[in-house]
Amino acid sequence: MGYVNVEKRWVFPLVITSLVCVFLLATSFNMGLVSSLRTINGIFSIIPSRLVRNQTRLDFAESKVARQTRVPPHEDKLPRFAYLVSGSKGDVEKLWRMLRAVYHPRNQYVVHLDLESPVDERLELASRINKDPIYSETGNVFMITKANLVTYRGPTMVANTLHACAVLLKRSANWDWFINLSASDYPLVTQDDLLHTFSTLDRNLNFIEHTSELGWKEDKRAQPLMIDPGLYLLNKSDIFWVTPRRSLPTAFKLFTGSAWMALSRSFVEYCIWGWDNLPRTLLMYYTNFVSSPEGYFQTVICNVPEFSKTAVNHDLHYISWDNPPQQHPHVLSLNDSVQMISSGAAFARKFRRDDEVLDKIDKELLRRKNDKDSFTPGGWCSGKPKCSKVGDVAKIEPSVGAQRLQGLVDRSLMRKKNQRDL
Repeated sequence: MGYVNVEKRWVFPLVITSLVCVFLLATSFNMGLVSSLRTINGIFSIIPSRLVRNQTRLDFAESKVARQTRVPPHEDKLPRFAYLVSGSKGDVEKLWRMLRAVYHPRNQYVVHLDLESPVDERLELASRINKDPIYSETGNVFMITKANLVTYRGPTMVANTLHACAVLLKRSANWDWFINLSASDYPLVTQDDLLHTFSTLDRNLNFIEHTSELGWKEDKRAQPLMIDPGLYLLNKSDIFWVTPRRSLPTAFKLFTGSAWMALSRSFVEYCIWGWDNLPRTLLMYYTNFVSSPEGYFQTVICNVPEFSKTAVNHDLHYISWDNPPQQHPHVLSLNDSVQMISSGAAFARKFRRDDEVLDKIDKELLRRKNDKDSFTPGGWCSGKPKCSKVGDVAKIEPSVGAQRLQGLVDRSLMRKKNQRDL
């Protein structure tokens, strides 16, 4: 009789244990181990026991991570930028110096060396990024390892820009403006200056130079038809012309401007997703358009009422052109210093590698050490030596450069307002 009682006492625990084991095996194959454990927790919650009362909730880790990554309220006032920094053959050192000059832990960066660059150059740049302790800590610098072939005057440059935009949208949901730069660009203000100035702006604004007055471009760029070999070849070569010429479109109005811009996240999403198909239609049209980077984004934004009202007619760059402009602007030197600084622009182009004017900009405008590998100092910098560690990314220390940039932005917004009121 005693044996029977002992056997009955073990029947219920044995049955429960068997059911739990079977359930665990089944759900681990079908729904995943974590979801199964959460379901088992629900079953155990029905059965009172000291084990369940002392059990740690399985969603604790997730809630803890959520608390850690939540943006502090005071940090919301500062924007974040997403950069494309691109280069070609022989541009590793120029690109690296520029990347260090515009770096801030708040931002996101996509780096691209095109397919014309030798493999060893791309590997060298990738190695520097991977080994850098700051980049490794923040994880906000990404190199496109499968390089694109880019022809400056062809649509492949537009395609490369859209590729970078798509990567940035996928990598982070937490940025406000997209800025494209080349290895021949250089900043004239610190990132703290830029963050400070843009912190008070409507985050739907797009800084993009644009005009519908094509002038000489109508005959030289809009009507000729060309083919970009970069669309189908692995070796870089210039565009070539085909016949016949074409007439100007009637389904949309053409606009032109600068290939450099600061675009809002909302407009970038529209260009990538194109829910009314206009961005894709215009991308096909500009496939045969000379210097399509100077027209594609302008034509998209100015043909959509929702976005046209957000376009500010400036590219935030100082560029010295011939009149009429040629394909490439003047190379800047020390003789251009006064005009560059007085322009109030955030960036300038184009520069030769290691030109002495860059050293002057580093010393007088960016407060960088005489070291091409150093970061532009800002409120985020911590550790010894300075900027060897990431401190408070919500702390900024704007310089007089912020005042110059604010003046440029105010003048541009005033012109925008006056044109709208006409």
